[in-house]
Amino acid sequence: MATRTASRRAVAWIAGQGWKHLLLLAFGFAMLYPLVWMFTQSFTPNDAVMGRAGEGGFTLDNYLDGWSALGVSFGRFMANSFLVAALSIVGNLVSCTLAAYAFARLEFRLRGPMFALMLATIMLPFHVTVVPQYIVFHQLGLIDTYVPLILPKFLAVESFFVFLMVQFIRGLPRTLDDAAALDGCGQLRTFWSVILPLCLPAIGVTAVFTFIWTWNDFFTPLLYLTSPDKYTAALGLSTFQDATGLTNYGALFAMSVVTLIPVFAVFLVAQKALTRGIATTGLK
Repeated sequence: MATRTASRRAVAWIAGQGWKHLLLLAFGFAMLYPLVWMFTQSFTPNDAVMGRAGEGGFTLDNYLDGWSALGVSFGRFMANSFLVAALSIVGNLVSCTLAAYAFARLEFRLRGPMFALMLATIMLPFHVTVVPQYIVFHQLGLIDTYVPLILPKFLAVESFFVFLMVQFIRGLPRTLDDAAALDGCGQLRTFWSVILPLCLPAIGVTAVFTFIWTWNDFFTPLLYLTSPDKYTAALGLSTFQDATGLTNYGALFAMSVVTLIPVFAVFLVAQKALTRGIATTGLK
């Protein structure tokens, strides 16, 4: 009797809410399966990867070979990526917060049209500006340097982050600015001492997304970097591919796992700040 009752409850739960959980589990498995497969393949002998004939088993040779198989240590690629990502975060935080404060709080001519023009650039594909930017940096002799990767971040070109912070700052009461003005604070002091500390959730979102997007960026380093010792991790992974059919898939999967570790670590550490920032940015 008790068994029948438990079975009926299980069927009722599945018919009511359980199918939603099962559907989410199925989607979660579909999303995680490529990562799990890549992780397992990174420990598989190279001649057995991708279903090739050969003995299977467990090996760490893929990680040992991939770390130094390119003539340049893969750690160098990782260090280059960390350098570009760190400076990009600094550039976006400095430029985007200042631009957002100007659009949200300062009164100046053509503020509305300039803000609308800034928003319009979000819909402009990156590839439209690639050729002019490349010509400018080439004429300045900055090809094969990190300047083309970092300098635009200090010029508030990331319209998404500017818009994100503008919306957050507009949600802050203007009485804070008035109180700061009564205390003798100018615009810069008000921004630094009053507005900026309250923007930490939006700043956290900007920092996390900037790191992830910069770390995973492949096209921009491919366009501007030519020296292997200056490659980023994303660009270094492409060097494992060989058009002649000699691609080292085992080392490629192993180093792909290595490059995913910083992204997972940043997301796990900043998960609460990221969720809070996204949730509070849209509130008024």
